[in-house]
Amino acid sequence: MKAKIEELIKDFVKGYKEINNTETSWRTPLIGFADSNNELFCKFKEMIDENYLLPCDILSDSKTVVSYFIPFTKEMVKTNIGGKIPSRQWAVAYIETNKLLGDLGEYLIKELDKFGVKANMPKFPSPGFNSEKVISYWSQRHVAYAAGLGTFGINNMLITDEGCCGRFGSIVTNCEVEYNPLLKEERCLYIAKEICSKCIDNCPSKALTVNEFDRHKCYELLLENDKMFSDLELSEVCGKCIVNLPCSFSKPNLSFK
Repeated sequence: MKAKIEELIKDFVKGYKEINNTETSWRTPLIGFADSNNELFCKFKEMIDENYLLPCDILSDSKTVVSYFIPFTKEMVKTNIGGKIPSRQWAVAYIETNKLLGDLGEYLIKELDKFGVKANMPKFPSPGFNSEKVISYWSQRHVAYAAGLGTFGINNMLITDEGCCGRFGSIVTNCEVEYNPLLKEERCLYIAKEICSKCIDNCPSKALTVNEFDRHKCYELLLENDKMFSDLELSEVCGKCIVNLPCSFSKPNLSFK
């Protein structure tokens, strides 16, 4: 079933652009599998908020959380390099990828049902988003971490094998598969060796520093950017802290001294 789920996700993403006539293209998805009973989910609840969702809140007999990362193309990402204003291509990609992930989740739920597997997904992209606290009650990045897809950088983004430029999604299922182990090797150059802080330099709102992240200051900028793309729905985007970095498209090489 694990191989079947991976096949369904990759085939869906591969054909999505042509079927839906999107402006955006994507690279091949990464897929990870986490045990729904992994203690990390309870730790996320303690760390983030008491209202944070557990897998069993999404599917009562949940056994596996399937997480997937849909990487943006390098060509599109490069349009967002430089300046303080996000590129229109980046805003469009954000919206179209959110739609892709919502459609993908619904597709997986229907397809898995044909195999007798129950599945469900949280409301996408921000289930129970609290605009005052600026938190989501189901963090796709934290789910991806639990599924072994990457480690966090000082920009609070997850660094996967395909970098951090893309979007995450997930579903919860009642099938049991072999789970992915957590990644042990640190992938952020600053956290590992204090030799990179380009994401901080790129942050236009100065919400990001080595020691902390002011999520409210960041969100204020996203709301301002949304006004700039008034013809696009829900374009609260920036992305400057993940472009033009050693970890934008792949995990950095940490072997050198």
